[in-house]
Amino acid sequence: MNITRPTVLEISISAFKSNINKIKEFLRSSTKIMPVFKANAYGTYLNTNLEILNLFDIVAVATVDEGKLIRDLGYEKEIFVLNQPYEDEITKIIESRLVVGICCENFSKKLAQYDYEFKVHIEVETGMGRTGILPENTLNYINNLSKNIVVEGLYTHLSSADNNDEYTRKQFGLFDEAVKEISKYKNLKYIHVNASNGILNYSKVGDFNLVRPGIIMYGYPSDIDSCKNIKLEPAAVFKSKITFLKNVPEGTSIGYSRSFITKRDSKIATIPVGYADGLRRNLSNKGEVIINGIKVPIIGRVCMDSFMVDVTEIENVEVGDSVYIWDNKIITLEDVAKKCDTINYEILSTISNRVPRIFVD
Repeated sequence: MNITRPTVLEISISAFKSNINKIKEFLRSSTKIMPVFKANAYGTYLNTNLEILNLFDIVAVATVDEGKLIRDLGYEKEIFVLNQPYEDEITKIIESRLVVGICCENFSKKLAQYDYEFKVHIEVETGMGRTGILPENTLNYINNLSKNIVVEGLYTHLSSADNNDEYTRKQFGLFDEAVKEISKYKNLKYIHVNASNGILNYSKVGDFNLVRPGIIMYGYPSDIDSCKNIKLEPAAVFKSKITFLKNVPEGTSIGYSRSFITKRDSKIATIPVGYADGLRRNLSNKGEVIINGIKVPIIGRVCMDSFMVDVTEIENVEVGDSVYIWDNKIITLEDVAKKCDTINYEILSTISNRVPRIFVD
């Protein structure tokens, strides 16, 4: 790819592979990994890398279109859609040979109308409060499915695996009861509960044979303390370059609404990254970036396409110097998320598609 824009999200393939290997070492040998490549692989675009996809026998996505993208790239193994699709997506499910999660009677009745063998996983509601069938209704739901619907898996989603042990173990208990009941009548190929937080905190709970790592594959746990047993390597660096420098006197207003006024003679750098790229506007006048190994403050309002920083304290600063929004060392993705009063998932996954992604070894 010929990259001409100075702003990029740089993805380390070696860090990603290392994280996968460390996750495998942490799990039971019989447990398979189904990586979750939803939301453009949490913003990394690794879902577009066929070499990475082919490391796995099954991958997960959130939507039918995400699954179709991976199939069209040439991935020939199993693709599982976590969220029950819409009725008007059934044709795409067939064309792309997707396995889908289901939990709705109306949707299963629509599948029954097709001359096609659908492979599905049944979602059980154990306490997420989002989607799924109550454990006590699961067997009846399965028994009423049409013969063209093949149940291959059973799964649920933990709501609080990072912060509520009692509630999480209650969810495990409810799911385990459903698994035991269904297993009397069905041979389940896949049984899965744990996503990233579950893997880190509950990998030895339950007799389940599949896990769904998401954010931890890219080296960003939601809770740093949970990673004491898995040493993850952050895989993404968000960076740009200085494109404009100017010296201004004390009392100069910087940016929209004059939200910052210089209190001294200052040197100001402009960086070509803005909120349309995924740099949050609430970093205005409180965020920081790294230039020449030094933290410098974002001043003024973050614009749609750029922001300004005070580089007065940096000697020999020049146009073209690298600027790191996060480098995983001096400033981490978690640092940025905290400044924005959000989580690292949201910051990483919402870097916009106009920012080029570069894969490095």
